[in-house]
Amino acid sequence: MWQLYLSGEIHSDWRQRIRDGIKAKALEVTVSSPVTDHAASDDCGDVLLGKEEQAFWKDHKAAKINAIRSRKLIEQADVVVVRFGDKYRQWNAAFDAGYAAALGKSIITLHDEDLTHALKEVDAAALATAQTPEQVVDILAYTMVTE
Repeated sequence: MWQLYLSGEIHSDWRQRIRDGIKAKALEVTVSSPVTDHAASDDCGDVLLGKEEQAFWKDHKAAKINAIRSRKLIEQADVVVVRFGDKYRQWNAAFDAGYAAALGKSIITLHDEDLTHALKEVDAAALATAQTPEQVVDILAYTMVTE
């Protein structure tokens, strides 16, 4: 059973498309991801540890709490998929890619062609760069062949 971590953009259905593809191909993959509820992720520090008046400290607490999950799941992953969308800058995704690279994890980046130049360093650390979730599933299916 492979462990797959899906990092990055949270405003589209790319994660579900990968899950659906894994199921359709009957791949032995367990999928994990960061908290994808934007408000819950942003507010977890205030909710769990008390309200902060300054935005910096609110974000600081939330980032650290969210990092507990992200670090653990990236460390356990066999493959890390990092999705960069065009609507928002995913600084956290770039950080996850760097963390995964530092751990020697296999990385697949996922982004539209128009982001290729901006992400050239991240793509250089990846073992594959896909433009669709279906390509990610195809890469997984190919690399998991046991013959």
